[in-house]
Amino acid sequence: MAIRIFFLILLFNFRFRSSLSGQTNSMESVPDLQKSMYMAVDGYPCVRLANLSGEIGCSNPGRDKVVAPIIKYKNNIELAQPSAILLSMDDVQGFFSRISNDSSFARNVGGVLVESGIEIQHKLKGFSPAQKFPQAEFAPYLNKTYEWNPIGSGIMWKSYNFPVFLLSESSTSALQEIAMKNEKAEKAYTTNVAEFDVVMQTTKVGTHDSESCLTEETCLPLGGYSVWSAVPPINNSSSNQSKPIILTVASMDAASFFRDKSLGADSPISGVISLLAAVDALSHVDGLDELNKQLVFLVFTGESWGYLGSRRFLLELDQQSYAVHGLNSTVIQLVMEIGSTGKGLNQGNKNFFAHTKVSSGANEAFDALKLAQESLKSEGVTVSNASSSNPGIPPSSLMAFLRKNSSTSGIVLEDFDTVFANKFYHSHLDDSANINSSSIVAAASLVARTLYVLASDKKDLTSSALRAINVNASLVEELINCMLKCNPGLSCELVSSYIASINTCPSHYVGVVLGEPSSTPSPNQVDDVSRFVWNFLADRTSTPKSTTSVCSEDCGKNGGLCIRAELDGKGVCVISTTRYVPAYSTRLKFDSGTWKVLPPNSSDPMGMLDPVWTESNWNTIGLRVYTIQDAAYDRLVLLGGITVTVFAYLAIVLTRAYITKALKQD
Repeated sequence: MAIRIFFLILLFNFRFRSSLSGQTNSMESVPDLQKSMYMAVDGYPCVRLANLSGEIGCSNPGRDKVVAPIIKYKNNIELAQPSAILLSMDDVQGFFSRISNDSSFARNVGGVLVESGIEIQHKLKGFSPAQKFPQAEFAPYLNKTYEWNPIGSGIMWKSYNFPVFLLSESSTSALQEIAMKNEKAEKAYTTNVAEFDVVMQTTKVGTHDSESCLTEETCLPLGGYSVWSAVPPINNSSSNQSKPIILTVASMDAASFFRDKSLGADSPISGVISLLAAVDALSHVDGLDELNKQLVFLVFTGESWGYLGSRRFLLELDQQSYAVHGLNSTVIQLVMEIGSTGKGLNQGNKNFFAHTKVSSGANEAFDALKLAQESLKSEGVTVSNASSSNPGIPPSSLMAFLRKNSSTSGIVLEDFDTVFANKFYHSHLDDSANINSSSIVAAASLVARTLYVLASDKKDLTSSALRAINVNASLVEELINCMLKCNPGLSCELVSSYIASINTCPSHYVGVVLGEPSSTPSPNQVDDVSRFVWNFLADRTSTPKSTTSVCSEDCGKNGGLCIRAELDGKGVCVISTTRYVPAYSTRLKFDSGTWKVLPPNSSDPMGMLDPVWTESNWNTIGLRVYTIQDAAYDRLVLLGGITVTVFAYLAIVLTRAYITKALKQD
């Protein structure tokens, strides 16, 4: 109340002075005055995450906002007081290395503001805050020190007791000007400060690991919903469900140092786009009902955080839950994973590498890839076996399958051989400018034709027959624009034809599990991208197309699904086997409205390694800039005011005495 009265007095004073000077001003309320005093800054925060052993990420150090003067970082800078550091991308790695090694310097870091800009990608040779071997503990082989990601710094896997923001391009320009003003006016009585509001509930309450924060309800588990779909739809009423399954998988969640700037264009979204384009291409092929093998497409989420999606899927398979009804792990003949496919273009050719665990099934898959390659020879597409010097398959969902069952036949298609081609792995810079659409089209063509070869079981398929399976390059471009750009983003025509998206700018951070996990979740429990993938796959894998109709209560009978239901509340009924699979830690159980951590199970080696990732709750996250007066200047003004008051009092006393004396003499 007192603050509001203070603002009203300031506002009245401002309007009174303006009217005296004959000026007009648009300020007519307290919010107008606040807006003129404070500049809200657009940016993307680094947030606090926890696991069973501790914390990573960023947070204000206590319960209060952090206010600190803005200064531009230089390599040899020394900090005399807590400061908000304006940091260029060139200096990020060196800065965080210094934080780790120089405690006196780290003590005076009040907050960090990271610059952004279009030209940054071209200037940097690379930037990856991930580890050199991401999630090495889940590797199905002994060499855990191999460097798949040699440029990885690992800074996103450490804990920082200060807030960090990635600035938008417009905010970067404004903050650079402000930092320059502060530098030029070093001895002035005013300074520009940044106010960070990144107060995390886990910090306030003191719950610094997943088990304690879930108990105190100051965090939520990371997770979401994976999606799978069958081609052709699975007839669960049929007695013959023993067709061998070819499982094609990709991952749709990305990670980054900055929560809401996780695009993952090459790793992993290029693989998802390749999968969706391959499904679309196969949907135009006649005779899919007559295939000798069952094609199943599966898009995981949560893979960046302990392979949440794939491990939960395997557990659901073991339990034969409704989420995987129609699937049987014993008849999965091959797992084919589409990894990073956006950087396969090299001097006009599109080169890909098949990473396999040696088995007869993997050899058969590679032979099918080579047959598909022959049909794409005129388009410069090649696929090679990955180097035998590799310790095994690269970081991928296939690792979870192999840890579960070492005899699983699997193959991972990637745009790299021995080390990641993506120099911005798990970085906010892995955006649409980091990939090539023609490379994704080539990978989708390779996958679609390979799957047809494998599922048809025909060894005599000719290249001309395979050339009839064509990927829609325009669809790939549209998916890139929808899933990796803000304009049009998730408001694009394709996505809008299926769902009513909540956000426009895409971000592929996994998010947290809202409410009780379900195999039939309500739309508000599922993020935009998962809902779009579910609708797209249900549409493209549905059969027969000619019988589609408006949804009714009978739609769910005989394998019916209601797609596009968000748009008009009615939707379209199609025959398709497409389902959501909850994706969250296998060590967690939702019981009576709260999450509980289950004890480790020695029969589940991956569960023993499960970090159980959670994200701290918060009320608001914000960043703003304003000008304050130096405290010494305030004290000087106070001293001056006291001095003037004293002298005024003495002058009044002396004047009164003089006047009294003069009157007596008269």
